[in-house]
Amino acid sequence: MSPRVLLVDDEANIRRMVGALLQSDGFETVEAADGNAAMLKIVDDAPDVVLLDLMMPPGPDGLATLEQIRKRAPHVPVVMMSGKANLADAVRATKLGAFQFLEKPLTPEGVLVALRSALELGRTLAENKRLHEQLGHADPLVGTSAAMEELRALIARVAPTESRVLITGESGTGKELVASAIHRQSARGNKPFVTVNSAALPRDLVESEMFGHERGAFTGATERRQGRFELADSGTLFLDEVGDLGSEAQAKLLRVLESGVVERVGGERPFAVNVRVIAATNKDLQQAVRQGQFREDLWFRLNVLPIHIPALRERPEDIAPLVRHFAERCAARLGRPVKFDAGAVPLLAAYAWPGNVRELANIVERLAILATAELITAAEVARVLPSNGSPIGTPASGEPWRDIALSDTLDQYERELIAKALSAARGNVAEAARRLQTDRANLYRRMRRLGIEPPMRADL
Repeated sequence: MSPRVLLVDDEANIRRMVGALLQSDGFETVEAADGNAAMLKIVDDAPDVVLLDLMMPPGPDGLATLEQIRKRAPHVPVVMMSGKANLADAVRATKLGAFQFLEKPLTPEGVLVALRSALELGRTLAENKRLHEQLGHADPLVGTSAAMEELRALIARVAPTESRVLITGESGTGKELVASAIHRQSARGNKPFVTVNSAALPRDLVESEMFGHERGAFTGATERRQGRFELADSGTLFLDEVGDLGSEAQAKLLRVLESGVVERVGGERPFAVNVRVIAATNKDLQQAVRQGQFREDLWFRLNVLPIHIPALRERPEDIAPLVRHFAERCAARLGRPVKFDAGAVPLLAAYAWPGNVRELANIVERLAILATAELITAAEVARVLPSNGSPIGTPASGEPWRDIALSDTLDQYERELIAKALSAARGNVAEAARRLQTDRANLYRRMRRLGIEPPMRADL
């Protein structure tokens, strides 16, 4: 299959000449005259590389378009070109993620070499991602919402420090992924990253699991065992669900955090450990402190740098890229394509996701395994979504009234209506707008506001 190049230039003559050059060299080409058209082509035609002009009056210009491409399709390499660029433009383009900057007038050799190199980079990155997933490395933080951008920026500021971090968020939001990202971006990134699920530790074995034990320390201790603090020495210890620790375990954890010294059960000589602690919880620890269920001094020790992960229902624009990510992962595991039709993803975006990203991953995997054809339809999605998937906060018929946020509930209902219209229209936005008795421009505006990506043509 020939590599597909998206040519973005406001001059038709440039598009024609460069297109002819690329087609004669075996490339497939698609064209766009401005940045807005380019973004539609990114969705509809899934190019392998983009050749993007800097100056495209009246706008958006090439740099603004590049920024949008990096958000919508971060894996697609972009080669910039311009006849009026200065050094500042080239520097900014590089910072925004451009692979290369070509000066006009273009030379055939320069264009071909730049595009081939960019394609090779894209293939290398895709292979690297595939190998990481096969090796079981942590998933990347997927999402294009403002909340995810803020989360990434906060991780980048927090990671280089040695301070303790407390990650909060509902179950299934990806707290361990955030902890792993902090570890990887820190100076300890090539050292151990050790995880402890505090909720899964038996009460009578917490001390042994955390700090280790000597042989004969208690019945069943047939050999010496290192604890998690010792295993994480020089690296990072992630204490998941730390709010589930009992009072005795909280006291012992506090002593280690204050002194940096660990003593194995049955041991005689304490020893120092150099560990950065990252904790996480889905509970309100401040309330637990007020109720006497969690030590206030331990909470202060853990909560040096707080990070909160918003629930998936608060960032519905992340659902489409997450579906793509999980579909690619399932395709690699199953050895066959996993794709969704135009109406399927908006239908997923209309669901409230009480189980957050973990629930979405499970649903995508279930759909992939049960699929009888290459394309997963909106009807198949509707069959597997739980029956409690009504817009968040909406009381079911017969239930007593409970307070709800009117704007959030209306937004969720509007997402569901748009998703159903797109499904009925098989992804045709103009037809969906007709069915909703509005015009296409208004529907696009509403979709942007609600975080609904334009439907893809069976190539998700």
